[in-house]
Amino acid sequence: MMEDAIQIKNLTKEYKDFSLKNCTLNVPGGTILGLVGANGAGKSTMIQSLLGLIKADYDEIRILGKDLRTEEKEIKEDIAVIFDVSHYSLEYTPKFIGKILEKVYRNWDMEKYNAYLTRFGLPAKKKLKKFSKGMKMKLEFAIAFSHAPKLLVLDEATSGLDPIFRDEVLDLVREFTEDESHTVLMSSHITSDLDKVADYVAFIHAGELQFIKTYDEIRDNYGIIHCGEEFFETLREEDIVSFKKEPYEYKVLVKNKMEILNVFPKLEIEKASVEDIMLFYVKGEMEYAGDH
Repeated sequence: MMEDAIQIKNLTKEYKDFSLKNCTLNVPGGTILGLVGANGAGKSTMIQSLLGLIKADYDEIRILGKDLRTEEKEIKEDIAVIFDVSHYSLEYTPKFIGKILEKVYRNWDMEKYNAYLTRFGLPAKKKLKKFSKGMKMKLEFAIAFSHAPKLLVLDEATSGLDPIFRDEVLDLVREFTEDESHTVLMSSHITSDLDKVADYVAFIHAGELQFIKTYDEIRDNYGIIHCGEEFFETLREEDIVSFKKEPYEYKVLVKNKMEILNVFPKLEIEKASVEDIMLFYVKGEMEYAGDH
């Protein structure tokens, strides 16, 4: 079993109108963790704290076995970060960016970089101002993969892309983690992207980490029941994560559908996607919820 690529203990960040509260999270090495939550839930705050881009309070943050407080420079050599916007001057060309980064990264591989530019159909001598959003994103991936990072962090990196290129990006992410020393932390509000690649899902809501579970656990254990009040009353409190009372029925998110099916074998339980679970947590009624 590989050690954890990311360990966060009690990460807190206070803003005037928002706070990230005591987040503790471990990401096993060699896996893809999807960080989900509505816009403003705290995903970017968590990622920026993790990267040392904003100052936050925490007991401990270790990345790839190194301490963020004392080894930030070494950690940054081994991380590639892709945001939803490019941070390079629009007057630069991919060729010029390659020359800059050759001086920045110890492990920069110009041959690999040029191979990615060719693979992605990116003209090395054309200025970025002539690039579409998708081309700029492809350039970010070419850069990310050309300095042998062990951890790839994507902060809403797929959000502005068309579906075809989003699929290409997900294939790249999958390809990256075929090498088991590589780990990906991917924040997104497009949960269907995570359905395709995530090994783990961490859900953050209103600055609090609600859960981290394996994708298989979510698929196998969570489900949605449509029922009347009478049946709703027979469910145990610990079965219910959240529910919505609608005009003619209750919609109930449960977290142990196999146990419930043992008791009610003929009951129909709908599969719950990551998006369903998010919506129940955000918009459902939680007084029965015991899943914290």
